[in-house]
Amino acid sequence: MINYKTEEEIELLRENNMLVSRTLAEVGKHVRPGVSTLELDRIAEAFIRDHGAVPGFLGYNGFPNSLCISVNEQVVHGIPSDKLILKEGDIISVDCGTIMKGFYGDSAYTFAVGEIAPDVQRLLNVTKEALYKGVAQVRVGNRIGDIAHAVQEHAEMNGFSVVRELVGHGLGRNMHESPEVPNYGAKGRGPLLKEGLVICIEPMINMGDRYVVFERDGWTVRTRDRKPSAHFEFAVAVTNDGADVLTTFEFIEGIQGGNA
Repeated sequence: MINYKTEEEIELLRENNMLVSRTLAEVGKHVRPGVSTLELDRIAEAFIRDHGAVPGFLGYNGFPNSLCISVNEQVVHGIPSDKLILKEGDIISVDCGTIMKGFYGDSAYTFAVGEIAPDVQRLLNVTKEALYKGVAQVRVGNRIGDIAHAVQEHAEMNGFSVVRELVGHGLGRNMHESPEVPNYGAKGRGPLLKEGLVICIEPMINMGDRYVVFERDGWTVRTRDRKPSAHFEFAVAVTNDGADVLTTFEFIEGIQGGNA
């Protein structure tokens, strides 16, 4: 069942998602060679709690940390560790969630660690562009398939592949609500976009083929061919005027390590 949100509920979701945006920017300040992913996790948890919220991922279905941090060939759901030390040329997807006033926030950004290879930078650019292509399809009367097709088309026309086992989702009082929001599909298919729907659009795009492997830790998903993967995510409300993006990358972009 799809839960449509009132204007008041959308504002609570906006409040959460703006905090997620600020948290990602705070983490981005510390993304550099020599830093462990667990240290980034600690920074995020402290920032979230200092701003009156609770980490949305911590304990979610047993997840042990506040952030999902996925490095290079890891697609999503990487577990922070003091043994995983960032090095020059890495990329890391940082996925963050909050809970505040009964609602969730959820967003992700892929950071470059120092200087990265040009082809990897292109992967990041195209993945972020694919996100915006999907957002541009958010309007009353369109369908989920219109978003999915826009993401897939942009990724594949640029020579990259789309992960199919993992998808975006509705967002509200629960982290994952209906409907699912795939990053591949046909125009005009899927659930109708109606006013009050809030969804997370999150392209997960691979440099190599689309196939993934689920690691034995029960969480981490990586590319089968071990080539890099990128991940960006926005929470978006459907309105009669089009997409109301509840998150922003403005706090991230321009900071050290935040260019993508």
